[in-house]
Amino acid sequence: MPRLGPKDRLVIATHNPGKLREIAELIAPFGVEAVSAGELGLPEPEETGSDFVENAVLKARAAAEAAGLPALADDSGLEVAALEGAPGIYSARWAGPGRDFRIAMERVERELTGKGDRRAAFVCVLCLYWPGGEMATFEGRCTGDLVWPPRGDQGFGYDPIFRPEGYGVTFGEMAPAEKHRIDHRSRAFAELVPAVFGDPDG
Repeated sequence: MPRLGPKDRLVIATHNPGKLREIAELIAPFGVEAVSAGELGLPEPEETGSDFVENAVLKARAAAEAAGLPALADDSGLEVAALEGAPGIYSARWAGPGRDFRIAMERVERELTGKGDRRAAFVCVLCLYWPGGEMATFEGRCTGDLVWPPRGDQGFGYDPIFRPEGYGVTFGEMAPAEKHRIDHRSRAFAELVPAVFGDPDG
């Protein structure tokens, strides 16, 4: 697989400012220039895949082909054990057209009524797609449980109700650097780094 190094440009195939911020911070040590799909005016493709892998590939391929640059896409979401893995790939859609995650979190809590199992996991699949069709995917998971009411104003999405295993605080209460050390996206990124990037120290 081709590798990316300092001064190379990489399209981050998202219009979600929270995801863009987190991914840009993860690739910063490698000197790669990140440009978002939103900055390039690329449309958001419809997510028609049946799982996180298919949706990540779909988004990365659309951005790479439109921009003529390698593209990195993330498809991620919250899987709740008692809800048979929902909302899963529909995590963002549960927030409605306005992407209001208060609505999504309230729906999760409502559907958990009467269920004792509050286990959940965040899942992230990253796809790096090169113009011409070469690609690779990388997956990361972070397990934990759900709390109510939401706690903290850090992060985004479902972070205020997700408490990672071994911690007493939610992602919404964690400093970003701490969250990046353990979350699903950083774990997927840890799989991607040796395959795609050079040594950040030269």
